Amino acid sequence: MLFTLSPAMIMMKLRFVLFLVLGLIFLGCTSVKKAQTQKDMFVYVGTYAKPDTEGIFGYRLNEETGELTQVLRVKAGPNPSYLAITSDRKYLYAVNEVTEHEGQKSGAVSAFAIDPTTGNLTFLNRQPSLGGAPCYISLDEKNQMALVANYVGGNVTALPLQEDGKLKSATDMDQHVGKGPKPQQEAAHAHCILPAPGNQFVVAVDLGIDQIISYKLNASAGGTLERQPQPAFQAKAGAGPRHLTFHPNKRFAYVMNELDGTISALRFQQDKGSFTEIETVSAIPKGYTGQVSGADIHVSPDGRFAYASNRGHNSIGVFKIEEESGKLTLVQHMSTHGDWPRNFTLTPSGKLMVVANQRSNNITTYHVNRQTGHLTYTGKSIELSSPVYLQVVKNFTPTSK
Repeated sequence: MLFTLSPAMIMMKLRFVLFLVLGLIFLGCTSVKKAQTQKDMFVYVGTYAKPDTEGIFGYRLNEETGELTQVLRVKAGPNPSYLAITSDRKYLYAVNEVTEHEGQKSGAVSAFAIDPTTGNLTFLNRQPSLGGAPCYISLDEKNQMALVANYVGGNVTALPLQEDGKLKSATDMDQHVGKGPKPQQEAAHAHCILPAPGNQFVVAVDLGIDQIISYKLNASAGGTLERQPQPAFQAKAGAGPRHLTFHPNKRFAYVMNELDGTISALRFQQDKGSFTEIETVSAIPKGYTGQVSGADIHVSPDGRFAYASNRGHNSIGVFKIEEESGKLTLVQHMSTHGDWPRNFTLTPSGKLMVVANQRSNNITTYHVNRQTGHLTYTGKSIELSSPVYLQVVKNFTPTSK
């Protein structure tokens, strides 16, 4: 039987179809907007790994929830522990923390190209570090030099970077000499090296001799490190300075002392490349009698708080920074929900912290109250064998800006 529709019925059906179409368009726009505004970051993780296994991992990090999702894993040679990335995100460099490389008593440094849309890594080349167990790498502010601290070798090296991202062989090496009063200080142990603000000086922190050593950096003259006559800072005997970070104001710096579990607040003299002590405070709670092993230290992007990882106590110490003096006031000790927090990092906004627990083989995340500095555990934890370094960058997606 043939039916005919009245004009009113036709109008009702047209309105219904139009409603459906507009609804689909709205949902589509909402989905696109959500994809473009999602608070995702990207995290590279360095680990202690065997030569033929994946050693560098990549995760997407949701800054709102603290959730980590693995998206890549790359073979990077043995123990690709500490990482450094060029400011344009084109290249990544990793130390291979071993004591023998190609028959030499040396570790190595590996170079990788970064895929701009996925963050994946392509191996470029590898060079000897000229010292055993390289444990720290940084780049100068102009991305011309890789600076490496060799822990067992007790020395620091400079390796120029080529325009294609490959590493040239080391152009300079400086051997530290001496020892401290504790068993771990039987010899020099360079543990950190990084450019000072202004790129005129490089500072190296040595756990074995309780010193920070300063060098003039001559990157354009072939890549040399001119050691300054006097130590940039002499720490308390047996303190074991390990890692240093500069305050955003470039006037202060903070050193994590591994062996006595303290933090030294320093004033930086940029024209001399040296430091004077403001104060030294404990990074662990009063009354704690367990193992003490300070590890990493960072300042919040806004410069208001300092954070320090305490291995043994397995906590992050939170300290408020006094704006004018640089002095520290304890705010909180937060459990890392794991064992042996080797390294941690903050997202660029300062809203989230990510912690690598080496011995419990897990990575945990924390919300950061940017007004008080307090940390709150997100409840998010992922498993990964021996994570020892984390670096957060903006997400690798075609729509990221």
